[in-house]
Amino acid sequence: MNRFHDVVCLGMVLTIGMAIGCGEKQEVEPKKKLVRPVRSQQVFLSGSNQVRTFSGTSQAGLEAKLSFKVSGTIQRLFVTVGDKIRRGQTIAVLDPRDYGIQVQRTEAALARAKASARSASADYTRVLALYENRNASRNDLDRARAAAESSRAEVASSTKELDLARLQLGYARLSAPATCFVASVPVEVNENVQAGQTVMEVVCGSRLEVKVSMPEAFIARVNNGMAVTVTFDAILGRRFSAIVTKVGVATGRTATTFPVTVQLQQRVPGFRSGLAAEVTFRFESRRNEASILVPPVSVGEDREGRYVYVIANISGEIARVKRTPVVIGALHAEGLEIVDGLADGMRIVTAGVRRIHDGQRVRLMDDAAN
Repeated sequence: MNRFHDVVCLGMVLTIGMAIGCGEKQEVEPKKKLVRPVRSQQVFLSGSNQVRTFSGTSQAGLEAKLSFKVSGTIQRLFVTVGDKIRRGQTIAVLDPRDYGIQVQRTEAALARAKASARSASADYTRVLALYENRNASRNDLDRARAAAESSRAEVASSTKELDLARLQLGYARLSAPATCFVASVPVEVNENVQAGQTVMEVVCGSRLEVKVSMPEAFIARVNNGMAVTVTFDAILGRRFSAIVTKVGVATGRTATTFPVTVQLQQRVPGFRSGLAAEVTFRFESRRNEASILVPPVSVGEDREGRYVYVIANISGEIARVKRTPVVIGALHAEGLEIVDGLADGMRIVTAGVRRIHDGQRVRLMDDAAN
């Protein structure tokens, strides 16, 4: 009996040991580090006269995708990429044979309708004379009048069909809408195209535009007609005057910047769409002293004091945050004033501050990741 008791105790000890061992194994498994998503923005000195430069790309004052109004097979292309085209110039032609045959068919139908109308009109005139001499009934007169009116309506309908057929024949020829340059020709001769399919992209207009993305800290200070200067990497040593023509009222896809378009006031040698550009804005002072303003939600506070998280070591969408002590000032309509702790151009976390800690890896949800 004692021997059996010893065996049972030994089994229980082994079972407990295995359970403890499994529990310890689970505890030593490393936990997967959480990469939290956050939003961020750059902070800038404000309240003094400032000069800020933003990157953008050039675009023509008018960019158009040209297409035929009818479908068919491309018979000829008269221009290639880089060619200059003038208003009204023929630039592409579809095979017109199908539309020419349709014109001939509608012309024949119109001729038949006119002949029928002449016969019906003559019949009506004859029946009317007989009716006036009491040699035809009222029903005969009504039928003759209806036939004549129906024939005239058929002539009108056939005339409209002929006009439409001629229009479609004319649509087989594509003309330039203005004096432009050919940017791309994505089709080939003998290729079948559908109505509305792009056969040529052109850039027009003598005034070049540049589109930039403006941080929310500055968008309220940009107005239509504001004077700026533009430089191009491809055109060294030249600065071009421009004015703001469009100010976005909604953010772009990154949800942190607003689109702003400026138009150059002079011609640009070597004009091309897509040139890399730098647009310089000059902002006037709104307060006596320069300071950095941040969204109030970006500032945290605990027993160690107030702080913000500065974005560092950006690699694609992933970065690390660094807790940075700050000294705050007054609260303005534009944001909370930071007296000390931040430098011009730093990027800080603006959403998700309470859920991260110093040194944590985060995923950027805005244009800082680009």
